[in-house]
Amino acid sequence: MASLTVENYVKTIYLIASREVPDRIVATGELAQALNVSPGTVTGMLKTLSEAGLASYTPYEGVRLSPQGERLALKVLRRHRLLELFLVQTLQMHWDEVHEEAEHLEHAVSESLIDRIDAYLNHPSVDPHGDPIPKADGSLDLPSGRPLNDLAASERFRVARVVDQDPSFLRYLTDCGLDLGAEGMVVENRSESGAMVVQVCDHPIALGREAAGKVIVTSLS
Repeated sequence: MASLTVENYVKTIYLIASREVPDRIVATGELAQALNVSPGTVTGMLKTLSEAGLASYTPYEGVRLSPQGERLALKVLRRHRLLELFLVQTLQMHWDEVHEEAEHLEHAVSESLIDRIDAYLNHPSVDPHGDPIPKADGSLDLPSGRPLNDLAASERFRVARVVDQDPSFLRYLTDCGLDLGAEGMVVENRSESGAMVVQVCDHPIALGREAAGKVIVTSLS
């Protein structure tokens, strides 16, 4: 059984690598920043992962998960995202409250309990933030969508996913009316000013383009 630290490392490596080019090498520095530890600590752990066959580590370049490491990362993500949804649907916790709770619980629950939670929730495809939930067989269906800041004026959209799960950012989106499933229209998108305006429920909302880039939407005809 993998330790809590090993699970956190492979999950974080997977998440960083999946943001951009699939299967890309993750630099030691960005992993250290994501885990809030020193680069030296990361280097030592990456050697351990490499020796365990969970990753391939190259000094001064970075790390890439092995197929075994990717399977473990997807198992941890499955636990985490199902737990988040379970907390929202059964305990009525808000989407800005569940990430930290799931971080602790994901290492303690058994696979059989997770499978029962999955069945109880009727095998959901996404968590409360719109992130895809890996299936029991390890497969993952990536949802469609594009960042809100890619849309032009007059385009209509539905919020499908939020990739930044910082509680303060999620509360900000709630205050703006941009919860998961919310529909709206782009009024302005000015790259030169770094800002855009969207309309949700007939209310105009000013957003920074950087913040809007963390909101993944699907287009509405």
